[in-house]
Amino acid sequence: MGISSDVPAARNAVRVLAFLAAQPGPAPATAVAHGLGLPRSSVYHLLSVLAEEGFVAHLPEERRYGLGTAALGLGSAYARQAPLARLARPVVARLVETTGESAHLAILNGREVLYLVEQRAPRRPTLVTDVDVRLPSHLTASGRAILAGLPAAQVRALFPSASAFADRTGTGPQSLRELREVLRATRRRGWATEEGEVTPGLSSVARAAVDHTGFPVAGVALTFRSDDVDGDRHTDRAEAVGRAAAEISRRLGARP
Repeated sequence: MGISSDVPAARNAVRVLAFLAAQPGPAPATAVAHGLGLPRSSVYHLLSVLAEEGFVAHLPEERRYGLGTAALGLGSAYARQAPLARLARPVVARLVETTGESAHLAILNGREVLYLVEQRAPRRPTLVTDVDVRLPSHLTASGRAILAGLPAAQVRALFPSASAFADRTGTGPQSLRELREVLRATRRRGWATEEGEVTPGLSSVARAAVDHTGFPVAGVALTFRSDDVDGDRHTDRAEAVGRAAAEISRRLGARP
């Protein structure tokens, strides 16, 4: 088997790991196949190989698959090296300098976003976000920017019932139907927004940074006082965030 024939299998193996990592718990092979749009026979083969290498754990009594100990080792190595944060930090810093607003970068961690980079602008509002803070992804602009780029089946797996929708201020989507409307609006607009759903009086705009496969790996966001920004300035900030997200994507190997 040559390199060219190995590449699709390698890409699908990565997609399987990414799908399992996004689930709240181990998942059956049929759910993996449905979520990724792959033949079940191919998924079973990929899961078998990944299990042999320790990246996937098979739970025979439950007929489900979860991440294995080798995946834990990768996570620990990633935490030590922090390549995404190191690549993004100077870009986020320039975003703060050019806009005068606070900016941050977050990744999806289950149903939450985990903040990796936080750059505060001088004399701007105090924020609840900070490095290592987690917030509900469906309420944050950065989370919505990422979720809008995921397959519908993956979003459904993350939010299977009303109990999955945490609440902070009494606003924001509280069902999968409402979240889908928010994500559709995000895709139509080209960027994600959040209006006081995390902290009353503060708004955010965000765009997703993608890797070389086009997968949304992080959300880049600006946060500002809601009454400071009219429609035109809202768009200006969204465009600035878009340029920052595109630069981070380029650094991650994304194609133009």
